[in-house]
Amino acid sequence: FAVLPLEVLMYIFRWVVSSDLDLRSLEQLSLVCRGFYICARDPEIWHQVCLKIWGRSCNKLVPYASWREMFLERPRVRFDGVYISKTKYIRQGEQSLDGFYRAWHQVEYYRYLRFFPDGQVMMLTTPEDPQSIVPRLRTKNTRTDAILLGHYRLSQETDNQTKVFAVIMKKKEEKPIDYHKYRYFRRVPAQETDHSFHVGLQLCSSGRQRFNKLVWVHHSCHITYKSTGETAVTTFDIDKMYTPLFFARVKSFTAFSEKPL
Repeated sequence: FAVLPLEVLMYIFRWVVSSDLDLRSLEQLSLVCRGFYICARDPEIWHQVCLKIWGRSCNKLVPYASWREMFLERPRVRFDGVYISKTKYIRQGEQSLDGFYRAWHQVEYYRYLRFFPDGQVMMLTTPEDPQSIVPRLRTKNTRTDAILLGHYRLSQETDNQTKVFAVIMKKKEEKPIDYHKYRYFRRVPAQETDHSFHVGLQLCSSGRQRFNKLVWVHHSCHITYKSTGETAVTTFDIDKMYTPLFFARVKSFTAFSEKPL
């Protein structure tokens, strides 16, 4: 590496960071030698990373001393893993035939949130445990049913709390037209609608980890009728069923680089 031009070396470093913004690998690379340390602290790399995360809102470096410090200190969602919550509740079952016994069921399900550097987000609610679900969330092209896709943005409120707002919807699947169904009778077509979910979460830190907790502040369903353009909004109460999501790092998410920074 000592004989490589600096431009080539920096290009390799951009591949290490990759489009997934794997800064952990960059920090590990900086421990190899003094030359790698200097390259890994290049302000241009860290500036590009900050632009990918916060966009135009990070044009000014103040109050941070460097772009690297901004990345480390400014609240942000994490991309090298999944935010997961687990919810349990007791549900009353049907009464037995003799009328003397009524079963109680413990229901358990998980919520998964995966953020991407390009502003996209995936959300999934399922009874399946993380061991079986997390590997399927590595890319946005997952075939998992019931997954919701959308976009998110970070917003710093006047109370100095950073919130994540997302609009997500189910993946649209093209269904083939069954002409035989309408051969002998005329059927009134169902009214076409678009469903989207609006989510608001407060970004927090807990324990030794930073930005590893998301607390629910808003959840609503928006149904838009295509024929009239009208939208009906249903807002859900944020109760104990909306448990916080905690971050879990997934090493396989950053095992490969598809594009350079």
